Amino acid sequence: MAEDYNKLTSTEIASLWTTYMNESMVKTMLTHMLIDIEDNEIKAGVQQSYDLANSNVDFLTQFFRKHKFAKPVGFTNEDLYSNAQKLYSDTFMLIYVNHMSKVAMLGYSGCLAMCVREDTRHFFMECLQKAADLYNSTLEIADKKGFYVKAPYIEVPEDSDYVETKKYLSELNPFSEKRPLNSIEISHLYMNIQTNSIGSKLCLSFGQTSQNKEVQEYMMRGNEISKKHVKIFTKTLAESDVLAPGSPDVCVSDSTSQTYSDKLMMFQMSLLSAAGSGNYATAAVASQRADLAVNYERLSIEIADFAKTGADIMINNNWLEQPPGLKDRKKLVNKDI
Repeated sequence: MAEDYNKLTSTEIASLWTTYMNESMVKTMLTHMLIDIEDNEIKAGVQQSYDLANSNVDFLTQFFRKHKFAKPVGFTNEDLYSNAQKLYSDTFMLIYVNHMSKVAMLGYSGCLAMCVREDTRHFFMECLQKAADLYNSTLEIADKKGFYVKAPYIEVPEDSDYVETKKYLSELNPFSEKRPLNSIEISHLYMNIQTNSIGSKLCLSFGQTSQNKEVQEYMMRGNEISKKHVKIFTKTLAESDVLAPGSPDVCVSDSTSQTYSDKLMMFQMSLLSAAGSGNYATAAVASQRADLAVNYERLSIEIADFAKTGADIMINNNWLEQPPGLKDRKKLVNKDI
């Protein structure tokens, strides 16, 4: 029998399902943010992000219906407390959207690379382009207003050169002298300082607005982990006389009123934990100083343990939605007749 090339592959099912979960979460987060933004230029950037998420949710909903694909529950207005007080400064909302656009670009490109059907490839190509447009527009707004934090500056190279000794890789002996950081290593340290700073603020905001003691403690743990990692990366830059990037005014208000459901907040942290683990893995491979690679690997274990605890909390509270998968053949064989 000829193979049906119109059928969705497992990778396409996974990509579409994951994208719906992520987009419905972002849409719900931004629904509350848009209510309280005072700066019109920042509001336009956040609105652009909302429109992208909303458009994708609508497309996927129709796609699922057409292909008899069970739509995920995802996130809706039931995960939102619309009467809650303003939780974030306008600045933080724009930085959050800019950060999520970077997460989205990585996600969409991965999905595109795993898709075969023309319609799914076209969808993720459009998503990738729109996410890039969102990144550009939000960066331009932040830069224009003077609060976009740029990576450290170094001298432009005047000559090309080759590594002359294995000492360039730097041994793990803490008493040996380590070479100065190269531009690739600086870029990853900078990026991971920025992402952890955003994660720290989100944990703080989620912890103070959750009414669930277990979730509060989990978010405070995440806040401490993020601050610890920022401190480690900042110290590494300082040892090479590189000034660590500062943080813009990304304030979290003193509101303690429930804003988002615990289910949504835990999902957001699982998404950021996954992105953080990916960032660390990339940084470990790209960093040519052995001590940096070991640091990233060590800190990745801490993130993995944090994510595992989060998954346990979600399972215990029936918040973790199960991805599509294979049927358990043993259960089918052993079913009662």
